[in-house]
Amino acid sequence: MATTTTGTTAPATARPAHRSPQVLRWLGAYTASTLGDSVYYLALSWTAVSSGTPAQAGLVMAVSAVPRALLLLVGGAIADRLGPRRVVIASDAVRALVVLGLAATLFLATPGLWALAAVALVFGVVDALFLPAVGALPPRIAEHDQLARVQGMRGLAYRLGAVLGAPLGGLAVALGGTATAFGIAGILFALSLPLLGALELRPLPHEDRATDGTALSDLAAGLRYLRGHRTLGPLMIVVLLADLGFAGPLNVGLAVLSDQRGWGAAGIGWVLAGFGIGAGSASLLLTVKGRVPRAGAVMGWTMVLGAVSIGALAHVPQLALAGLVAVSIGLLAGLSGALCNALVQTECDPAYLGRVSAVSSLGSFGIAPLSFPVTGAAVGLWGPGPVFVVSAAVCALSGAYALLVPALRRAELPK
Repeated sequence: MATTTTGTTAPATARPAHRSPQVLRWLGAYTASTLGDSVYYLALSWTAVSSGTPAQAGLVMAVSAVPRALLLLVGGAIADRLGPRRVVIASDAVRALVVLGLAATLFLATPGLWALAAVALVFGVVDALFLPAVGALPPRIAEHDQLARVQGMRGLAYRLGAVLGAPLGGLAVALGGTATAFGIAGILFALSLPLLGALELRPLPHEDRATDGTALSDLAAGLRYLRGHRTLGPLMIVVLLADLGFAGPLNVGLAVLSDQRGWGAAGIGWVLAGFGIGAGSASLLLTVKGRVPRAGAVMGWTMVLGAVSIGALAHVPQLALAGLVAVSIGLLAGLSGALCNALVQTECDPAYLGRVSAVSSLGSFGIAPLSFPVTGAAVGLWGPGPVFVVSAAVCALSGAYALLVPALRRAELPK
């Protein structure tokens, strides 16, 4: 499919992922890129709110979601065709240049909302290429039995970026304005480039095969591969249901719930912190252990139990107790999500991993954000309680489906 992206072969002797220079370079690049994302989105939202009405700011923030949803599957085909490292490097290079250009523009002038919308549109297109490509890199830098551990490390890096990125962006805005914040985001994107360039990729069998047709025909072949796979096909349904059930309440309903309970903005922060602690703990568990026995069954049961916690959150009156419930949601949802990603890595033929990663990312990064207006309208009509219960039911359905499909229930991570 893709041409060989490096002439250097990784050492044949396996080593734990956390001791592999290749994995650590990839992880450093991913962490820098994730931090850049967090700083960028905070700066974008602050600039949009400061430059227009709340409705206009909302439109600017939503611009990225449309091209990301429309192009994500095509981005997966491109990652498999060109090689994921090339696509990731190009994506971060474009983001660095665009954000640094916006920072320079803001230092010199006040460009208006149109410039912010244009940058957001570019980010949506680039995200559609970056997300499947970054998901397709692990088999090229780590041994097969280390892929689950790599996913745990990736989860930790993502949580680190989310926890540190927003305060870093807020501090940059407070000290130097939004231009400084965008400048820091651009530098963080640029920092990933030398780390990615230094990766020594493992050769894969498919990389020496020529490709015919177009990216769209590659995409069709990838979808046929998914449809015929006993484990990955059902797993994509599980991932989509879980994303749809989980994303709405945590992104829309939590704010209304906190307002009704009198917790205020600080309450949202404490609940989200509890979720982050739980999810980070789940990623740390997978990083340390390297695998979880009976991964498919554990994934299904953690989704069901996590759904119970989501439903309980809407009926907890005290903030401290809500924080504890959020920790359980993060731990259970984080573990099930990490296991989903690990099974994608270990079950998928690397020739199709970009396309399969694109499908698995479509729910959380493409479809779920587009459902937020519907979730918001439902919260406005019925309140957060019923919406949380419905979302919990959808998450429980995803876990039950995973337990009912024999190939998925029996899925194991490699030893």
